[in-house]
Amino acid sequence: METTPRRLRAELWIVLGLSLGQSALYAVVNLLARLTAETPLRDQATALNPSRSPRPYLDLTYQLLSLGFALVPVALALFLLSEPGRRATTRIGLTFSRPGRDLAVGAGLAALIGIPGLGVYALGRALGVTVEVQAATLDATWWAVPVLVLAALKNALLEEVVAAGYLVERLEQLGWRAPAVVAASALLRGCYHLYQGIGPGLANVAMGVVFAEYYRRRRRTMPLVVAHTLLDVVAFVGYALLPTELLAALGLT
Repeated sequence: METTPRRLRAELWIVLGLSLGQSALYAVVNLLARLTAETPLRDQATALNPSRSPRPYLDLTYQLLSLGFALVPVALALFLLSEPGRRATTRIGLTFSRPGRDLAVGAGLAALIGIPGLGVYALGRALGVTVEVQAATLDATWWAVPVLVLAALKNALLEEVVAAGYLVERLEQLGWRAPAVVAASALLRGCYHLYQGIGPGLANVAMGVVFAEYYRRRRRTMPLVVAHTLLDVVAFVGYALLPTELLAALGLT
């Protein structure tokens, strides 16, 4: 079947509607609700990895099911990007062909984004435009840290495959120019983080510009997945393991 622009646009809306586009709309509405609430934004909080049941093994079951189903849009995007004789993972560079280089680039990108990101979060909290982000509120169980690592990997795969690889590929196929492609990817990334407040939204737009431009030039999502996983592992596991006093000193509570 011929892939027409109309079919590509329909496909794009379906994929985004099932994944990050849906999250972006909910995040925008959530931010509006927060801004119009009686409680100031600075006094509000959001939990990224909440417990889903007071019963530990039922909680674990819910966590694993949630992680698994969240990756279905990733499988859909890869399926749609596949071509006869060419795997989608090869097309978007989601391979282990260059492990050393991908790890080094990913670590560098994580440092480039993560260190300023902490400053932006602290500034946003000081200005009252960022909610308190509780990165991990799971109960202290033996499986909490492994689940948080899996959650970080899930986020990385979902966001980098869809917002970087898939979206850039499809918008280019539709004839979008490079600045518009990068802007669309970055704005999408910023929008679905608005539930954390205005500060994190803007910070993620900046991250989106860097990641989308890297993908556009290099055609590899693996370093982006590595970087994103490292960022989230540090945030999730660090929040779960560090003492409350230290988190408060760092401005993370």
